[in-house]
Amino acid sequence: MTERAARFSPLPDDKAARWAKFGHWDRTLFANVVGLVVEEVRTDYCRMRLPFRNELEQPAGTVHGGALATLIDTVVVPAVGQAYDRGWSFATVSMDIQYLSAIVDQDAIAEGWIVKRGSSLVFCRAEVRGADGREAAHGTLVYAVKPPRED
Repeated sequence: MTERAARFSPLPDDKAARWAKFGHWDRTLFANVVGLVVEEVRTDYCRMRLPFRNELEQPAGTVHGGALATLIDTVVVPAVGQAYDRGWSFATVSMDIQYLSAIVDQDAIAEGWIVKRGSSLVFCRAEVRGADGREAAHGTLVYAVKPPRED
């Protein structure tokens, strides 16, 4: 567990079981294609890994910024979603990323957490580090949340 993760409470068993399945869907979705792996979900927090593979590189030999953006955008989903029952929808409203250093020949590890929850918007932050611990990117995100539709 990281120092940041320790600031967030563990999930109740039922929510932990639900979010442990994140990324294990009945069909292949974009997060699966990229290869994202959930490592830990806590209340308002998530850590994910993007295992390195050559297909994620851009021509200069570093992990593509789009792969890191996908990691940043996805790591906050369980952090946002664990607070809601099934059926709620979440959508990225805005995402601002700063790339600080390259990731070369190593996994990328992201932590995402909630800064503030409103009634329909959730404000998030995320950081990506290489497996060596060096920060590669960070971002701020706003997610819209909607309750299930009543038919």
